[in-house]
Amino acid sequence: MSTVQTLEPGSRHDLRVGISPDAPDEDKFKDQEGTFGYCHSYETSSRYDGPGLRTVLFVSGCLLRCTYCHNPDTWHLKDGTYVSAAHVLRRLADFAPSLRALGGGLTISGGEPMVQRAFTQQIFAGAKKMGLHTAVQTSGFLGDHADDTYLSEIDLVLLDIKSSDPETYRRTTGRDIAPTLRFAERLASMSKPVWVRFTLVPGENDDPANVDGIAQFVAPMKNVEWVEVQPFHQMGAFKWKAMGLEYKLADTLPPSPDLVNRVLGQFRAAGCQAR
Repeated sequence: MSTVQTLEPGSRHDLRVGISPDAPDEDKFKDQEGTFGYCHSYETSSRYDGPGLRTVLFVSGCLLRCTYCHNPDTWHLKDGTYVSAAHVLRRLADFAPSLRALGGGLTISGGEPMVQRAFTQQIFAGAKKMGLHTAVQTSGFLGDHADDTYLSEIDLVLLDIKSSDPETYRRTTGRDIAPTLRFAERLASMSKPVWVRFTLVPGENDDPANVDGIAQFVAPMKNVEWVEVQPFHQMGAFKWKAMGLEYKLADTLPPSPDLVNRVLGQFRAAGCQAR
């Protein structure tokens, strides 16, 4: 059984591996009580992952294997720190007054927060009791596992839609796109605020037809407040090397300003608020 530890502040760019070697595999993990969970790190002053100033908790465990992932050390629970939800909330309480004053709150990212659904739900519920805005960053692949009670604790969904083409999606993530699209439609039906995030990777998902497919899917959804185009970067390349993983995008350059502007223009032409 994993040993309960203390979660220290850090960065999404820190490399963390082998911290809980006896943790279960993420695809077999049964998170029913949510008293304890596996976390990579937390940051205390993000202005990128939702409105206002935010604390961002990065949890471990993900079922996707994106070719351009900058945090492959969040894929497996064994690489995370085993902590209690109560410990996380005590840490969060220290920052809550400042977060409230600056119009921010808590964002849980990953990995994939819904791998540890009960654990992250406890933390979201505790954050709401502190009067904090809550956001989850998710691929939506496990959206069917998020019941209405879970979603009621979340004010904003940062939804990664990585492709509109099923073949491209499977090639770049190893999974099917249908669960993500189904989750997006469910969020629209319940008017849950969403920021759609699209990581733009030259040669992987930048085909104009692929971008148009996402834009046409998202544009009619009145709950989507923003489409955020995130340029691919190489800041996580060192993690792939350190972990002995084959990194197929080692020679891929970040998208040019012209390419970013073309993609933004496609989203805006479809009627999306894009940035």
